[in-house]
Amino acid sequence: MDASILIGLLAGIIVGGGVVYFIVNNKSNSKAAQIIKEAEEEAKQYKKRRELEAKDKFFKLKQDHQQEIQKREEAINRKENEIRKKDQSLSDRIDNHDRKIKEAEKIKKNLNEQLEIINIKKAEIEKAHTNQVQQLEKIAGMTAEEAKKDLVAALVDEAKTDAISQIKLIVEEAKLKANKEAKRMILQTIQRTAAEQAIENTVTVFNIDNDDIKGRIIGREGRNIRALEAATGIEIIVDDTPEAVILSGFDPVRREIARLSLHRLITDGRIHPARIEEVVGKTRKDVDNEIIEYGERAVIDLGINGLHPELVRIVGRMRYRSSYGQNLLQHSREVANMCAIMASEFGLDPKLAKRAGLLHDIGKVPDEDAEMPHALLGMKWAEKYGEHPDVCNAIGAHHDEIEMTNLISPIVQACDAISGSRPGARREDGEAYIKRLQDLEKLALGFEGVEKAFAIQAGRELRVIVDSDVLQDKQADLLSLDISQKIMKEMIYPGQIKVTVIRERRAVNYAK
Repeated sequence: MDASILIGLLAGIIVGGGVVYFIVNNKSNSKAAQIIKEAEEEAKQYKKRRELEAKDKFFKLKQDHQQEIQKREEAINRKENEIRKKDQSLSDRIDNHDRKIKEAEKIKKNLNEQLEIINIKKAEIEKAHTNQVQQLEKIAGMTAEEAKKDLVAALVDEAKTDAISQIKLIVEEAKLKANKEAKRMILQTIQRTAAEQAIENTVTVFNIDNDDIKGRIIGREGRNIRALEAATGIEIIVDDTPEAVILSGFDPVRREIARLSLHRLITDGRIHPARIEEVVGKTRKDVDNEIIEYGERAVIDLGINGLHPELVRIVGRMRYRSSYGQNLLQHSREVANMCAIMASEFGLDPKLAKRAGLLHDIGKVPDEDAEMPHALLGMKWAEKYGEHPDVCNAIGAHHDEIEMTNLISPIVQACDAISGSRPGARREDGEAYIKRLQDLEKLALGFEGVEKAFAIQAGRELRVIVDSDVLQDKQADLLSLDISQKIMKEMIYPGQIKVTVIRERRAVNYAK
């Protein structure tokens, strides 16, 4: 019973499991078939979309390719057109070149024919000329070379005479115009410039109230006067001159320091070596400050800007310097004003000319003794302190130490001479004056044909007497010009010098 039941149960279980398996298997197959069917539908749709995208891309690439081919065809067509045009132009040029060659050959042929005709005519003319020359030689009794030499000699003499006459006329006209214009400019410049003339000496007279002060100045055993001379570098002369002490020295700055120091010592009443050194030191500082003030005042009065402080100090030092007795600062200010006026007349920069005029003599006031000429020293200082090259050249060339490179340089030179040549402006010693006259006469005697030379009117005129057998009248004119030119090149002189050449011929006989 139990076994049959157990078998029955197992059989029931097996049959039930089979039924369940069958039912489950059928459901799974139907679901898988449905999924496969859906997948196939999606695959068909995806394939269809990809085919459409591929067709669109292919169509676009085809259009791009067609456009690229069209562009290339257009470029090829343009190149072909250009090549055809160049071929046409080259063909036209070749045709023109061939035509020109033919024309040139034709012209060359004509020229050769004309050249042959000219050669034939030339030969005929030379033959006729030779015959004429031979006939003339027979008639004249001389060869053609001899006649040519005589003719050349005559023409040379005539040309020299005409040239001398023409040179004289040109020189006279040029002198007349130049002198007239120069006089106008110089007179206008001088008239527009008012300057005082002051002659300075190398001594200063110090006035005192009474002669008792002289003893205090000298001091016990001369200690005070020796200390004062040692401190100032000035010789103090105490003699029998009533109520006066003489300060002697060639340096005006030192003389001024000595004068002021002596005045302060006498006013203070304490005069001894220690006090003298103290007062002289203080006075020297005061004079240095005063020098700078003089320089600044001169620069401001002239309207000059941007001058280096050291140059301002040097300009102030010129207040205590003199040249041939003429105050150097006053002379430089006068030259500066005249340079500005004359530069304006010539259309140049008046400010630059005024600057050069003021600084042209700065080389005369060195702090120590200088071995080079004052013009070159002044130029060196101007270059050192950054002055304009034209100003530097005008300073260095105003006494012809260097070559002039601009128009301001001769203006400064001329205005310097004008300022120094005014009556009473400068004092010249007798030896220098006599030497200048002797050099003037010696210069004239160095020319051929000059017998005598005399410097007259204080050197303002040179009279030259020439040998009438050596020089002719027209040659005397040239001699006057040559002498004046040599004087301008080799001599330094105030104002102007008139050169008069005298030629005369005397015939003397005696009736007995």
